[in-house]
Amino acid sequence: MDLVLLCVFLQLVTAAWGQYGGDYYYGPYNYGDNDEWVNVYRQGFNFQCPHGQVIVAVRSVFNKKEGFDRLWNYACMPAAQSLGEPTECWWEEINRAGTEWYRTCSNNGLVAGFQSQYFPSVLDREWQFYCCRYSRRCPYSCWLTTEYPGHYGEDMDMMMYTYDYYIRGATTTFSAVDR
Repeated sequence: MDLVLLCVFLQLVTAAWGQYGGDYYYGPYNYGDNDEWVNVYRQGFNFQCPHGQVIVAVRSVFNKKEGFDRLWNYACMPAAQSLGEPTECWWEEINRAGTEWYRTCSNNGLVAGFQSQYFPSVLDREWQFYCCRYSRRCPYSCWLTTEYPGHYGEDMDMMMYTYDYYIRGATTTFSAVDR
């Protein structure tokens, strides 16, 4: 009996700690109308969150007939108050089209926007991250999420389900065969 009570108590403490400690569930995110994308196929775009907000969700659909390209949409949310105010924001170096790359925001930055240009010669995009650093250092350890398309043609809908989780960067693969 005591073991059962202990298990129930631990579940309640865990749930209460999640609510008290800032782990709030925010979803589903409002991307706007399903027909609203930040780009059209084979065109460039520039998306930035409002000042003090960061990217918390990424949605993308693929179309082979449109140059092996994707439509993109993003959702923003204010960064946690525990991070303080943004002290500086900048554009990271360009991640070139037609290559594999792995990039994170430098200087402890969080992703607050994306800029991309499509290149028909390689049927791929180049990318830049808009990064912002906050007045208090973000206490975290980084890892790559498993929420990504397993195949280049799959749609994607990735979101941060709990507060205090942030996008710091991205990685890509590129195949001259699959484009």
